[in-house]
Amino acid sequence: MEAYLDNAATTRASEAVTKLVEEVLLEDFGNPSSRHTKGIKAREYVEKSKRQIADILKCDMSEIVFTSGGTESNNMAIIGAALANKRSGNHIITTRIEHASVYQPFLFLRDFGFEVSFAPVDEYGRVDEKALLELVTDKTILVSVMMVNNEIGALEPVERLAKAVKEKKKDILFHVDAIQSFGKFEVVPKKLGADLLSVSGHKIHGPKGSGFLYVKKGTKIKPIIYGGGQEKGMRSGTENVPAIAGIGQASFDMYANLETNREHMYKLKESFISKLKEIDGVTVNGIPPEGVRATAPHVGSGSCAGIRSVGLLN
Repeated sequence: MEAYLDNAATTRASEAVTKLVEEVLLEDFGNPSSRHTKGIKAREYVEKSKRQIADILKCDMSEIVFTSGGTESNNMAIIGAALANKRSGNHIITTRIEHASVYQPFLFLRDFGFEVSFAPVDEYGRVDEKALLELVTDKTILVSVMMVNNEIGALEPVERLAKAVKEKKKDILFHVDAIQSFGKFEVVPKKLGADLLSVSGHKIHGPKGSGFLYVKKGTKIKPIIYGGGQEKGMRSGTENVPAIAGIGQASFDMYANLETNREHMYKLKESFISKLKEIDGVTVNGIPPEGVRATAPHVGSGSCAGIRSVGLLN
């Protein structure tokens, strides 16, 4: 019997999502930019998915931009916002524990003259708020902090951090990588103080190659893909309608049973962590004094003394 322990990397698509994606691929395969019947039907899937996601985020449908996944969403948010606001300053901030799809765009921008700062974290992977605020200057235009760390499950206090950052400099844009938190927690950008927020579909039983970026109305941001002007010019290229329909369905299903699913995951994690602690030579990482429930319910980390990680994979 297989024990799959890599859902933080990717999930199996749900039956409902798989059925819907197949239907769109085989039957409603029109180009959503076309004005004939097939195109209109395809556009309806795009609009329905946008509506499903907007209802969850409690935002306007126009604030959702579909992408190919979390990596593109993060790149669009960081590079697009930095380029659009460079006249206001050239300083951008992130943390030392971000995913490569955040970290690498910051390094890319550094090569183009932006000043980049990295905020430290504590031993449990939580951002040092005081140190972060000390990095903010009158030239800072963007701060990016993940909501849940993908390696150890650290929960970052993004709502508090966004508020503190904006109190120090009100026109700073705050980006949240919500790729590991969407579908596990309530994610409402306005409540979090997020101007930009990234999500990926294949972390929530949706299809690979699906994602979206929330862009708060009025946020200055440049596209990073140009062409046919789809997604109101923010993301050119024919929309991947099967993937878009799939991420809408997956999002709807995850939030229909959010609290039940989260409680189930926390119980599994508590049991798993307790068993790991019983094994000689195993160290559990990232669990603060407040306990397992002060971390994400679906990500756990353990180190095995004397054993190379690659040897544990299979």
